[in-house]
Amino acid sequence: MKTDKSYKEILQDITTFIFDVDGVLTDGSVTLMPDGSQIRKMSTRDGYALQLAVKKGFNVIIISGGKDERVKTRLNGLGIKMVYLGVSDKVDKYENLLIENQITKDQVVYMGDDMPDYDIMQLVGLATCPKDACSDIREISDYISPFNGGEGCARDILEQTMKIQKKWLSADGSEIRSI
Repeated sequence: MKTDKSYKEILQDITTFIFDVDGVLTDGSVTLMPDGSQIRKMSTRDGYALQLAVKKGFNVIIISGGKDERVKTRLNGLGIKMVYLGVSDKVDKYENLLIENQITKDQVVYMGDDMPDYDIMQLVGLATCPKDACSDIREISDYISPFNGGEGCARDILEQTMKIQKKWLSADGSEIRSI
């Protein structure tokens, strides 16, 4: 951990979530179809939390090396406008996004699962990963979700943050207390 604060204390100041796709929003596997296309599976529970975070005013950003436009279509459908696919230099993209959106690193949670995320994870306010991330990523993470990639890890960090900031909704739509 980069600070003496607990990760839950850091969540109080978060305004921005950045997620990788494969291995975070998906389980990291692809199904190869006879025509050569690839199919990924995403969690609707992650989707619910992602769209709620956007509605509650959080910046939700996707930075991925993958290039599947169907991923972008799905995420745009959840209200996420900043979806960057085919990114070879995640650090450069991250640094430009901070400047363009007037965000400080202390306001950012990043969730990644593998070595392409390593450098960027060392630059953010809170580095997080799914339970099944590679060992190098788990070693540098400030928080490791108890959920695997594509199985609720994104919702986990989103929900915790929104509950701490009193922006999560109960079943009747009213705001709930922090955890």
